[in-house]
Amino acid sequence: MDQSYPLSGIRVIDLGQIYNGPYATFLMAMAGADVIKVEPRHGEPLRRRSIADAGSLPLALLNANKRGVTLNLKHPRGRELLVALAGTADVLLENFAPGVMARLGLGHETLRAANPRLIYASGSGYGRSGPDRDDLAMDLTVQATSGLMSVTGMPDGPPVKAGGAVCDFLGGTHLYAAVVTALYDRERTGRGRLVEVAMQEATLPTLVSNLGMMHLAGGAVPPRTGSRHGGMAIAPYNVYRCRDGYVAIITATDRHWLNVLDAMGRPDLKDDPRFADNETRAAHMEVVDKLVGDWTMTLDRDDLLAAARRHHIACAPVRDLTEVAAGPHMHERGMLTPFDHPDLGPITAMTSPLRFDGLEPPALSPSPRLGADNADVYGGLLGLSADEITALEDDGAI
Repeated sequence: MDQSYPLSGIRVIDLGQIYNGPYATFLMAMAGADVIKVEPRHGEPLRRRSIADAGSLPLALLNANKRGVTLNLKHPRGRELLVALAGTADVLLENFAPGVMARLGLGHETLRAANPRLIYASGSGYGRSGPDRDDLAMDLTVQATSGLMSVTGMPDGPPVKAGGAVCDFLGGTHLYAAVVTALYDRERTGRGRLVEVAMQEATLPTLVSNLGMMHLAGGAVPPRTGSRHGGMAIAPYNVYRCRDGYVAIITATDRHWLNVLDAMGRPDLKDDPRFADNETRAAHMEVVDKLVGDWTMTLDRDDLLAAARRHHIACAPVRDLTEVAAGPHMHERGMLTPFDHPDLGPITAMTSPLRFDGLEPPALSPSPRLGADNADVYGGLLGLSADEITALEDDGAI
């Protein structure tokens, strides 16, 4: 890969699985790192969601631009090979349950003893310490225990999960940041270090509005607010029905509210004391929502968006995923791109949201088939002969 990419020359051993770890290493790969995805002989769990070795679409999206090898960490020779790989690497990342790598004899102390410059990155649900450390953690359970689920849903309904895997990807994004920060520190000290990110802790900052409402209520549990502001402190702030769908509208400033009134053709309300500022509008939230909702019901979604642009209103159509995948904006920016995957056929692939001035996102290469690069990595990187690699395969080590 072109040496001008920020992480060119950095080698990453990727033991990540499902979403959390693989997303962090995908960001590294798209920033120029040489990422070697290490899977058990039967493939990582996300691959096993598909009947084919190619794996699922999520696996393809999150593991593009990586090399792929198989390795049996329960086999003595497999463990030796991981130590050898770590000796050639700058970063090793895993998101196993806390303690798994140590029980295998492959904890961060062991691997950093073999390579003192190694950044050992660990992603988990609740962290490597604390009373909840060993609780099983998946995106759903972290959404539940982090408080995110408690504030998601309608006020008179049960708690519900967010539609996307929010905690997994927040954890993965923060893990990328931790690794890059540690690489920067290594430039000054010459030493690697252990870095970790707990998904629960990465999720907590998203709840600041809800925590603010709890504080103002003297510690009372904040209610679910539907699509309204999590702190019930901004109005309008909601999803509104229009003639052919829905739009989201928010007024972050008083000027925005005046713009909404102009778009609605209601300048007579500009001096209404109920709407004088955000605090009074929030106190009259039901009235504000009815005013805006009655207006949006008179227009099609595209007409609302056009009016919002004319009047400088923060308004967006609620799009389904087919609209998102086909939308021109992210295609023009290169975040989404058509890609002919050798196993899945034509797909809409994603690149990295991290942009580096003067550099286009690197060309995509398909996610590796299971063990596709065994010969290249074990032979070219560790110097094993073809016969030695075959013997390792026959012995169940790779």
